[in-house]
Amino acid sequence: MAGCGSCCAETARIEDARWRRALAIALAINATMFAIEIVAGVAASSAALKADALDFLGDSANYAISLGVAGMALTWRARAALAKGATIFGFGLWVLASTVWSIGHGGLPRPEAMGAVGLLALIANGGVALMLYRYRSGDANMRSVWICSRNDAIGNAAVILAALGVFGTGTAWPDLLVAGTMATLGLWGGAQILRQAWRELHAPPLALSVEQMLDA
Repeated sequence: MAGCGSCCAETARIEDARWRRALAIALAINATMFAIEIVAGVAASSAALKADALDFLGDSANYAISLGVAGMALTWRARAALAKGATIFGFGLWVLASTVWSIGHGGLPRPEAMGAVGLLALIANGGVALMLYRYRSGDANMRSVWICSRNDAIGNAAVILAALGVFGTGTAWPDLLVAGTMATLGLWGGAQILRQAWRELHAPPLALSVEQMLDA
């Protein structure tokens, strides 16, 4: 039995190291894409690219927080997930308000820049989502990271479609519709994270004790 316990502990340590390495890679990719997209969004006058750039920035912060709490007790991981869920939900509200403002004050975006940067972002987020796929059924903290990556990949594909729409119609409406879609994804994803984190924070003490013993 002791040998089995030692083996399980070693497996857990290896899995934690893999999780941390995946988060570090995701953090580097998202920070780089934020810098690229914010510049491109301003240059192309694209509300969707600006929203996606801020999403990359938010995800970078989320990955950094996740790295800080990886390996901690379930309660601390749930608290971090609660903070991330609130951040994502707030981001969704901000994008929605920004999109409404752009309806009356925004200019015509440059579809070629939207398409090129959107494709680059899709490749980046698709790679991150595939890398984190194995953690999609973990605790609230792990699940929140997976939800961020999944939503981002969906949003990037929508940016590419919006670029085609802007090019075909000669209007900014496709760009604005994508920004609205990102807001909806942010609100939905944030609500999912908040619900699971809240359940974990208010789980019976015995359940938390068992989880903490497994984490030890």
